Amino acid sequence: MKGAGGWGLGARTGSVRLAAAAAIALALAACSSGPPDDSKYLGAIERERQAKDAQFAGAANSPVPPAARDRFLPLAYYPPDPAWAAPARFEPEPPERRARVEMQTSANKPRLMERLGTLRFTLQGRQLSLTAFVEAGQPPDRLFVPFMDETTGKETYPGGRYLDLEPEATGIYVVDFNRAYNPYCYYSASYDCPFPPRENRLPIAIRAGEKTR
Repeated sequence: MKGAGGWGLGARTGSVRLAAAAAIALALAACSSGPPDDSKYLGAIERERQAKDAQFAGAANSPVPPAARDRFLPLAYYPPDPAWAAPARFEPEPPERRARVEMQTSANKPRLMERLGTLRFTLQGRQLSLTAFVEAGQPPDRLFVPFMDETTGKETYPGGRYLDLEPEATGIYVVDFNRAYNPYCYYSASYDCPFPPRENRLPIAIRAGEKTR
């Protein structure tokens, strides 16, 4: 059910992966080991956004229904800003101690998730943390990081936003909120998307990444 650009189950299918994910994954890999170089980084963000718009507008498995594309496309974003990309230290949970938690979802069908560990970082002079998850029983091939912040329900989707991080052997990541995205249930009620748990509610306004109109 997971993938770059969306976590959520459709009415009839399991995972939804768009072709744009490959380009996004390459850019994530380029930026994941340290603070971004501003000019290259900003260009990469803009290209990712354009590619995502094109995929959502034309892909057969687009999460945006054809009748809703005039409403949602092009997607709405905050201006990209490297200040919202924060180096983070990941503190993993040993596999034998990973706690399982039930996340409520947009379709009121609790989803069983596993805590992989905690990302600790500093943003706007504040020490913050986010828990990374994986769906219970699935391999931890990507860190799923759902979150809410002070923009949630005001400038951004009321159900929170997501980040996906590729595993880093060093344990050093970049939590890049410019790549925060809306779950697919924002575009269509046929998707079932997990809501961020209380521990992932940030006490600041994250004006970065995807927003609502």
